[in-house]
Amino acid sequence: MLVILLKELSQFFSSLTGYIILAFFLIISALVMWILPDTSVMEYGYATMQPFFMIAPWLLILLTSALTGKQLAEEKRTQTIELLLTRPVSIFAVVWCKFLASFILLGFALLMTLPFPLLLGWLTTPLWNIDVSAIAGSYVGLWLMCTVFISCGLLVSSLTPNQVASFLLSTILNIVLFYGMFGVSKLFAFKPAVEWLLQWLSLYWHYQSLARGVIDLRDIVYFLSLAGFLLFCTQLILESRK
Repeated sequence: MLVILLKELSQFFSSLTGYIILAFFLIISALVMWILPDTSVMEYGYATMQPFFMIAPWLLILLTSALTGKQLAEEKRTQTIELLLTRPVSIFAVVWCKFLASFILLGFALLMTLPFPLLLGWLTTPLWNIDVSAIAGSYVGLWLMCTVFISCGLLVSSLTPNQVASFLLSTILNIVLFYGMFGVSKLFAFKPAVEWLLQWLSLYWHYQSLARGVIDLRDIVYFLSLAGFLLFCTQLILESRK
């Protein structure tokens, strides 16, 4: 299992894929946080990480779709998936290693943005006059959303041998999971119970809940349960192929 994980990580960094993903995420995040006039925190009258936390989920959707679209779809196109599935390892180990490799890469991308709140706290008067709990909760929410985005991307990638189609479909499905049902609940007049259910089913609702600075176990269970279900579906699809 460790061999497969190291193989996946080496593939990311032996080519430009891993470096492009890290650079793209860091550059766009920095531009939104510090440079662009409409979102720059320097234009605000108070210290906030809101510009970054607003754009980060959408960047992660794009990066995750690009990352996972290659993992299984490309192996199916090049016929290396058969070689992988006939090795003396379980399908669960294969799926789990691909998931972990993507999560480590995206997790590292998020870690690279930690200087943002440190710099923000240093710029405030008095020093460190920032909402640490809200920032910590938002980072936890981003990492948890990565588990769902990756799981969804792997599921889509297991269904199609076309990397471009996998990227597009994964992007659409992740957008629906993140904001689709929440947006629908705001567009139409539903009964309060139905509106609440639609919002509760969206990742956005749970992400905003964590962003308040309160780490609720129910939000964590929701993210991990959804990610686990999607990974289980991916495993079933690969099992049927084997």
